[in-house]
Amino acid sequence: MASLSLLLPFGCIFGKGNAFSHQRAHKIRVGAIAAEPRLRDECAVMNRRSLMNVGVGLLGLVGGATLAEAAGLPPEDKPKLCDDACEKELENVPIVTTDSGLQYKDIQIGSGPSPPIGFQVAANYVAMVPSGQIFDSSLEKGQVYIFRVGSGQVIKGLDEGILSMKVGGKRRLYIPGPVSTYKQSLCFSI
Repeated sequence: MASLSLLLPFGCIFGKGNAFSHQRAHKIRVGAIAAEPRLRDECAVMNRRSLMNVGVGLLGLVGGATLAEAAGLPPEDKPKLCDDACEKELENVPIVTTDSGLQYKDIQIGSGPSPPIGFQVAANYVAMVPSGQIFDSSLEKGQVYIFRVGSGQVIKGLDEGILSMKVGGKRRLYIPGPVSTYKQSLCFSI
């Protein structure tokens, strides 16, 4: 006889009318270690069907999140400011490093003026960790991010990177830990 105290709470959920009404010769005894005496007596025996129901329920909870991957479906594409052709071209663009350690590559140089400190800007952005995993995006939210540049409303590296941009430009920022609010480096496409 198997002693599975982990399944005790699940067996009690089914109640007397469903899981314990059909008494058969094939029973699995479930050990009740810390249950009240009343519950211990009610849940002491669980039939195979009830055990299978619990097992299928647990598999559904655990395996449900990976069904799309198991079926071979492609991962959901997230909107980006730089498509695959842009990414390939970006490999040949020289990287600029500032005194603070901020690094950037200009995807497209704008034609307008650079914003002065305190100027309100509207920017689309895609924020990633160095591995490329996106953790925040104005494109997914469907609206530009509006803030005053240089006023401390965003992380230091983002402020610094936007202050030297021109209106209409696109830039990839590599923000190291010291000029971000996080301990790890970040990557922004603006």
